[in-house]
Amino acid sequence: MNKQKELRSYSLIVLGTFFVGLSFNLFLLPALLAAGGVSGISTILYSLYGWTPAFVQWSMNIPIFFLGYFLLGKDFGVKTFVGTTSLPLFVWLTSYLPFAVEDPMLSSIYGGILLGTGLGLVFRGNGSTGGTTIIGQLIKKYTGLSSGFAQLMIDGSVVIFAMIAFDLELALYAMISIFIGSKVIDVVQLRSSSSKLVLIITENEQQVTNLIRNEINRGFTRVWSEGGFSNQRKALLFSVVEQSEAVYLKELIQSHDTDSFVIFLNASDIVGRGFSLPKDYQRK
Repeated sequence: MNKQKELRSYSLIVLGTFFVGLSFNLFLLPALLAAGGVSGISTILYSLYGWTPAFVQWSMNIPIFFLGYFLLGKDFGVKTFVGTTSLPLFVWLTSYLPFAVEDPMLSSIYGGILLGTGLGLVFRGNGSTGGTTIIGQLIKKYTGLSSGFAQLMIDGSVVIFAMIAFDLELALYAMISIFIGSKVIDVVQLRSSSSKLVLIITENEQQVTNLIRNEINRGFTRVWSEGGFSNQRKALLFSVVEQSEAVYLKELIQSHDTDSFVIFLNASDIVGRGFSLPKDYQRK
């Protein structure tokens, strides 16, 4: 089981770095968008001096790699080494693609989406692409901030240098890419789903639980509560359902128990039977 988990982690890191490299050469570099991090610095140096971005990233990532190795642990250091070496490799390999997007608006949007997807996959594998992403993981570990927000702060400083090297307009486009990427990172890490958490407060507990159990075939948790205004004893029911089931459940409750108070909340990540595990329990 541990070997399978480790294989999955390394697969996520390699796939993620491929997406990041693809984003760099298809969108960010052609439009001269220095979207933060070592890749942004390599974009600036490529534009000013013609230095090869892949070799710039390799040379800058090495000292930061050792920082991550000592502060984030040996296991993280090994995974960071994979990300640190594979990202410049994919940047070099994808640099020979015969097509690219030079429009800064399109590059900022789609480059940000692809960049955030790649970094989110790498972080889900408990790894890093090296460079300033290690600093972002350190901020997350010691401050509790999300990876996306930490990366947003770090990359903002790189954009300031890009504004000096290029112009304000390209820097603003780069900031759009960074913002989109930071949001996509959090979405990928949380594995957002369309599932809904349903909270039902009702006096007709038996009727509503029969609807949940028999009509949509879902489990639930029952907690007894007391109305703050009426002081009457009521059942508070928790259940997680798919989005289509939530619509059906809403219709059922409205037609069978109009006095119930129902709240539907977005559930970002569900772990358990019926969702991440097979629904093989037996009802009593």
